Amino acid sequence: MEVMDFKVRELVGIAAAVAGHCQPCFEYHLEQARKMGVSDGEIKTAVRIAQAVRKAGDDNMDNYVQEKLTVK
Repeated sequence: MEVMDFKVRELVGIAAAVAGHCQPCFEYHLEQARKMGVSDGEIKTAVRIAQAVRKAGDDNMDNYVQEKLTVK
């Protein structure tokens, strides 16, 4: 089994926290990432990716709901 390095694990944790709307999770993973020397640029990239994924999911759900509520 391949093990993910700590830096990547914390960046994934940051992204998951943003996508999952978990503020305590974000605080924890942000603190851990900074302790490990992860750059602000790397953190911001992980956040932007998570925001894009979250937005796509939200938009798709909104469209799905609208389609289901449209009277045919």
